[in-house]
Amino acid sequence: FLGCVHFSFLLPSVKHKAPQIPVLRSKNAQETNIPFPAVTFGPTDGRGPEGMDRRNHGAHGGGKIRIGVCVMEKKVSCSPMEQILERLHAFGEFEIIIFGDKVILEDPIESWPLCDCLIAFYSAGYPLEKAEKYAVLRRPFLVNELDPQYLLHDRSKVYEHLKLFGVPVPTYAVVRREHPNQELNYFIEQDDFIEIHGKRFCKPFVEKPIDGDDHNIMIYYPSYAGGGMKELFRKVGNRSSEFYPEVRKVRRDGSYIYEEFMPTGGTDVKVYTIGPGYAHAEARKSPVVDGVVMRNSDGKEVRYPVLLTPTEKQIARNVCQAFRQAVCGFDLLRCDLGEARSYVCDVNGWSFVKSSYKYYDDAACILRKMFLDEKAPHIYTIPAHLPWRISEPAQPSDAVRNREQGTVGIPTQSEELRCVIAVIRHGDRTPKQKVKLKITQEKLLKLMLKYNGGKAHAEAKLKSALQLQDLLDATRILVPRARSGRESDSDAEVEHAEKLRQVRAVLEEVFIGKYS
Repeated sequence: FLGCVHFSFLLPSVKHKAPQIPVLRSKNAQETNIPFPAVTFGPTDGRGPEGMDRRNHGAHGGGKIRIGVCVMEKKVSCSPMEQILERLHAFGEFEIIIFGDKVILEDPIESWPLCDCLIAFYSAGYPLEKAEKYAVLRRPFLVNELDPQYLLHDRSKVYEHLKLFGVPVPTYAVVRREHPNQELNYFIEQDDFIEIHGKRFCKPFVEKPIDGDDHNIMIYYPSYAGGGMKELFRKVGNRSSEFYPEVRKVRRDGSYIYEEFMPTGGTDVKVYTIGPGYAHAEARKSPVVDGVVMRNSDGKEVRYPVLLTPTEKQIARNVCQAFRQAVCGFDLLRCDLGEARSYVCDVNGWSFVKSSYKYYDDAACILRKMFLDEKAPHIYTIPAHLPWRISEPAQPSDAVRNREQGTVGIPTQSEELRCVIAVIRHGDRTPKQKVKLKITQEKLLKLMLKYNGGKAHAEAKLKSALQLQDLLDATRILVPRARSGRESDSDAEVEHAEKLRQVRAVLEEVFIGKYS
């Protein structure tokens, strides 16, 4: 027997051509290899640093709302950013201005393009302080606030900030060293534990660099489990961790944060917010398991969407608001230590989901609402359809082919399977060998009352040898009186007599095998 209930969700997959618009560049902008047919390189108007306050340009100037993308070109050219910027441009309400590396790194902020809304976030080599000064000078609407991004560089400050906003984090302690191998009187290390300011962490525990940009994380195991250390790192090929059985001592070359190891059942959960009201979560195989990255046929790491609990949704909202980062990714640990709880163990700042057209659609719609609410709330309306979902008419040959194949509708639009929910029961079942019969014989009724405390409607379970012997004796007496085959016997009486014989046969077999 195999019972299955399947719920399959089919959502349209986006397949559209990027809008083609002229590419305008400033006089001092260099050529770049980033393919952005849907964006312009600014400044586009050639105006100098004395430009006026542009906060209401889109609402009152009659033009489009200008969205400045002040991030490193490597981040702009990634697929998720391209997908979302193309969707924003498709609405027809925005002008997308890509600053470019030369402008960001070399030009003074006074000559940076003017914009009404600004997308800016830190990555390697990014001048965050310079971007802050530009934001103060031009006062655009910021998707992600710039000042809190400094906190994300220090894991201890991230944890402190999370605790301040009531977000659960693992139990932790901080060890700060001014130089490598510095001896600290508050730090004690033994074979199977460390103590920091009197707080003991027994192995297994986790060691993370204070530097948020250092992703070499260690897990130390106790001697009763064989000892050793597992190093977690950013994916290198198909590896995400390595085990070193001979390493027992913690690192002493810098500052680290130590926290208790949280068992998560072999999965990590990554949460992506777009404003405090939206959170998308994905799970993947944890690098703690064996260090082998699971990849699909396209070579991408296998991730699957997960549903957040109401508590986890509130955590996502709190993280987004605590760091004032509308677009924010963070890591969630789901563990079961007596009770199921979730903890935030890392906050990454600006992060996008990879390879999810549904997410790109959601992100574009939510960002559009943010921009219009801030700069032109009077023109905000919910579109009747998403502009990038308008399919191109099929060619005559396609229409003929569709008609021949019996397909309905002309638009050529594919579908993407988002998830399959299955409720499955295994097929291995042992027959229970039950016999159900309705009894009216006084002897059996008295036997039931004898062993259920004399309660007329109570259940009686006969398990001991004495109880089963009483049942066998009563059945032996009743069976000869219930002979089948007589003309006066009804079908029900014949069936009842046969069931009594089965009961007797089973009981006799039990007693011959166990009690003889």
